Amino acid sequence: MRDVGFVVLDLETTGGSADDDAITEIGAVRYRGGEVQGRFATLVHPGRSIPTNISVLTGITDALVAPAPRLESVLPSFLDFCSGSVIVGHNVRFDLGFLRRACERGGWPALDGPVVDTLALARRLLADEVPNFRLGTLADRLRLPHRPRHRAMSDADATADLLHFLLERAGRLGVLGLDDLLTLPTMAGHPQAGKLRLTDRLPRLPGVYLFRDRRGEVLYVGKATDIRARVRSYFSSERRRKVGAMLRELDAVDHRVLPGPFAPEVAELRLIQSLVPRFNRQHRRRSTVWLELTLGEPFPRLMAARKVKDDGGLYVGPFSGRRQVDVLVEALHTVTMLRRCTTRPSSRRPLPAACASGQLGVALCPCAGEPDGGGYAREVERVRRGLTDRPALLVDPLVERMRALAAKQRFEEAADARDRAAALSGALESRRRVDALVGVGRFELTTAAGTAVIDGGRLVHAEGPDGRVAALPDPVDGPVGAHDEARLLCSMLERTASSCRPDVAERGWASPLPRLPDLRVRA
Repeated sequence: MRDVGFVVLDLETTGGSADDDAITEIGAVRYRGGEVQGRFATLVHPGRSIPTNISVLTGITDALVAPAPRLESVLPSFLDFCSGSVIVGHNVRFDLGFLRRACERGGWPALDGPVVDTLALARRLLADEVPNFRLGTLADRLRLPHRPRHRAMSDADATADLLHFLLERAGRLGVLGLDDLLTLPTMAGHPQAGKLRLTDRLPRLPGVYLFRDRRGEVLYVGKATDIRARVRSYFSSERRRKVGAMLRELDAVDHRVLPGPFAPEVAELRLIQSLVPRFNRQHRRRSTVWLELTLGEPFPRLMAARKVKDDGGLYVGPFSGRRQVDVLVEALHTVTMLRRCTTRPSSRRPLPAACASGQLGVALCPCAGEPDGGGYAREVERVRRGLTDRPALLVDPLVERMRALAAKQRFEEAADARDRAAALSGALESRRRVDALVGVGRFELTTAAGTAVIDGGRLVHAEGPDGRVAALPDPVDGPVGAHDEARLLCSMLERTASSCRPDVAERGWASPLPRLPDLRVRA
């Protein structure tokens, strides 16, 4: 805080409206490190008469301001005096309203730097100590060196005294920098404001943070580009319902500094997967479901699978719920002739009749023996290729079906076909993006944040521009953990593609799946 420059200002005016009234006096003092570096004080000719009640209150009369310069003569130099500093005032919105209106009229750039209001700070830090928060009351109760006299310079000096008193008081809440000070008015009134002390030693560096309860169990894991600022924001700007309950249980905050690109995001994912904190609800260990083409069966079919088995099947996923897989199966059944029954037909014991879907002609039914002399095998191969390297074999028929239904004005059915096409396209696109990243093998890339090495869809090394290496948590074993990390890396690589310089060591990138055409259907 000692390196921050403050300009404490106060204005006297002819009234309370920035549109209809005018400035009569400007007073300001510039501080850095608690020392005065400059003062600015001048009367201003308002260009109109001063109301009697204002003259009685301030002592500023028409005769007093008659020889004073006009505002347009002093405002440029005052703006220069304030440039590069934090603006401070007591109920500073009043003063800034007049200054901004004056800048608009004169065509000068308005003050747009950080602003600190000592009125808001006092309300948070002194709520139980003073009867009201008028500047005069605070100066008397706190025994400040200067007393406000309704004159700009004396009020600015009193406000500066109040600022330094409040900075000392705020230090007990861990206010160590300007960002802390700017958010303090909302933090200090937080029910758990006393726990701000837990943030005192957190660094202003990228990494992950872990909230722990009194038993040491991890409540929540998060990532941040500035760990200290992010954790402190939970006491001010966070409005999510779970935050209040989480902060009530909070007893300690751990952190890991993780330089280099992608390291905080990947570390957060791995820690959530391994620790399963109960307040990370969106990332909690879920009941994963896969879409399987049962290639290990004589007559393969599409089904939902709870886990990946070594049975020769083709698996797409994972998905976070059975409903998602059911939608994909319905979409695929719309454009394929694979069987829909769950029986296990055998050439040794063929069933006497076809199943219902076979009788309706919407599927090739092998229940009474292999149909069409190998036609089922050809249909299986088409679906396999559509799920792997040629998604258009499955997506295009759905798009054509949607167009045909829309042309017939069967809009509800067309909208249903559209939704199925979108779900299938999204699932296949996600699979191909992940497979492409895994298929590249090991490669290194460089960004402004440092370098990263990715191998088989896993982040194996990250370091910052200064050469500091990130100590990454161990990855979670299993297909779900590997898939989630590869998908996360795909998203981050797409966001940073314009600033990355990749050095691919093995195979090149596969081309992504084209997105579904933007076709609007009136449902």
